[in-house]
Amino acid sequence: MRTFSAIVVIVLALAAVGVYLSAFIVRQTEQAIVLQFGEVKNVINEYQLTDKGGFVNDAGLYWKIPVVQEVLFYDKRILDLDSAPLEVIVADQKRLVVDAFVRYRITNPLKFYQTVRDERTARQRLGNVLEASVRSVLGAATFEDVVRDTREDLMHTIRDQVNKEAQTLGVSVVDVRIKRADLPEANSEAIYKRMQTERQREATEIRSEGRAAANRIEATADRQATVIKAEATKKSELMRGEGDAERNRIFNEAFGKDPEFFAFYRSMQAYETGLAADDTRLVITPNTEFFRFFGNPTGQPTSPGQ
Repeated sequence: MRTFSAIVVIVLALAAVGVYLSAFIVRQTEQAIVLQFGEVKNVINEYQLTDKGGFVNDAGLYWKIPVVQEVLFYDKRILDLDSAPLEVIVADQKRLVVDAFVRYRITNPLKFYQTVRDERTARQRLGNVLEASVRSVLGAATFEDVVRDTREDLMHTIRDQVNKEAQTLGVSVVDVRIKRADLPEANSEAIYKRMQTERQREATEIRSEGRAAANRIEATADRQATVIKAEATKKSELMRGEGDAERNRIFNEAFGKDPEFFAFYRSMQAYETGLAADDTRLVITPNTEFFRFFGNPTGQPTSPGQ
């Protein structure tokens, strides 16, 4: 009885090992190739379009002959490949550092296996094709075309060239994009310095124009101020002349009405001006005409006896 149980356990264990070694699962994101002694026996869940527009979905559980057969799995999804930065000389002899990437998928796993075997080799060969196509297409374009004018068209041309070569590998290229297209660091530094010099020159010109405009404004203002002052001086002199004339007229009228009072008034003004309070000294004779009102209030000369 114990021997029979042991045999049953051994048989079940062998069956479990056989099932484990024979069964394999192909997921929806995978496609598989079944090999028998290196010869392709079956391709499972290959990337194909159906009549209704969808993709073939053969994912599920499959069986193989242990030891005799082996299964290779390849990704069915879109894959990315970034190229190393490339230094490209464009048509106008300018150097550009270009960083591009390609998006692709394995559409023919049988051809893929027959040409490159694995994804590492495929990425290497696809990278070489991408690099050659980037150099070829961008080398025929100008700097402005790459960075501004026809960049989208150039990427489409690179994509078509790379896709044509990739078809021989069982790969279909979905898209090619240029992430960066810049001048080398040394050229960028030189351009930056040239731009800086140009901006400094423009700033100097603007400052010079500003100083010239300021000088013109100041000269205009000075000229206008001179004209205004001259006009004001002219008006003030006219007004002063008119005032002096009016004063003289009033004095003449006063002198005509009372000459003696006018003479007295003018003498008092002369005394006020000539005999100031700050130690005024006059060396003249007391009988001079200047002091005639000191001896006689009427201003008449006094007799010697008086």
